[in-house]
Amino acid sequence: MSRMTIRTKLAAVAAASVMALGTGVLAASPAQAADSWHGCPSGAVCIYPRDAGWNNNVPSDIYWDGVYQLYNQEGMHFVVNNQTLGWVDRLCFDSWGNNCDSYVQPPGTTWWVNLSPMNSIKLGPR
Repeated sequence: MSRMTIRTKLAAVAAASVMALGTGVLAASPAQAADSWHGCPSGAVCIYPRDAGWNNNVPSDIYWDGVYQLYNQEGMHFVVNNQTLGWVDRLCFDSWGNNCDSYVQPPGTTWWVNLSPMNSIKLGPR
C-alpha cells in the first residue's frame, strides 16, 4: 500500500477542485445556500409556468445572478425571489436589464405578476 503525504493529498484535492470549477460542477452564485421554497433553490429566483400555479414545485426557469432575457413569458406567473444576502430581482421592460425601477422584488417574497410587458430579469445586490 502506498503512502501519500499530506502535501500530495492537498495537491490532488486542489487539482480536482480546479477541474470541477472549470466544468461548472462546483460553480454557484455567491448567494447560493441550502433551503428551497416551492422547489426554488436558495440563492435563486424562479419563475413558474403560466397559469400552472406552483407546477408541483417545479419552476420553469431558475436564475442565479446577472441579467437574463425573458422569452415566451406571457400572462400571470408566480415569481419567487429566494435570493440570500439581501439580493433583489428586478423585472425590466427592456431586454438588457434597464428600465426596471418599478418592479424591484425583495428577497424572501413571492409575486403573482403579469410578465407580458417584461423583457428581462436582473438579479443582484440591492
